[in-house]
Amino acid sequence: NGYDIHRLEPNRKLILGGVEIPYYKGLSGHSDADVLVHAIMDAMLGASTLGDIGRYFPPDNPEYKDIKSLELLKMVHSLIKDQYTIVNIDSVIMAEKPKLAGYILEMRIAISGALDINLKSVSVKATTMEGLGPIGEGKAIAASAVALIETVS
Repeated sequence: NGYDIHRLEPNRKLILGGVEIPYYKGLSGHSDADVLVHAIMDAMLGASTLGDIGRYFPPDNPEYKDIKSLELLKMVHSLIKDQYTIVNIDSVIMAEKPKLAGYILEMRIAISGALDINLKSVSVKATTMEGLGPIGEGKAIAASAVALIETVS
């Protein structure tokens, strides 16, 4: 499983699941700060016992400044694909605003394309926090993901 959270700030693009979402704030971070893709990468690395994304893409490395997280996802996939097959990814985005329902399919398409897996193997859901905590107050967005993988035979 994987989890990520980033603060929202003005003058940044909001990228979730590799998709640019029109909004007046974006996520703060070294890369494009795509919390959904970061959570998926951590889930994949954890399932394959390879650690976490900080080990491979440290935030102080200038090579990854403003990089698209889908590119990092492809790199993570290349680390595991010789030993593991992705069975499915199940994920949830926690955000009070903006509404994300209209972008879910596009996110699934982007993620499944980056991983070269069937669209039916990628689930993305979105929920609010009912106004509670920093996410509910519109100060942050978080995501959680689970990756089911199996050993290549």
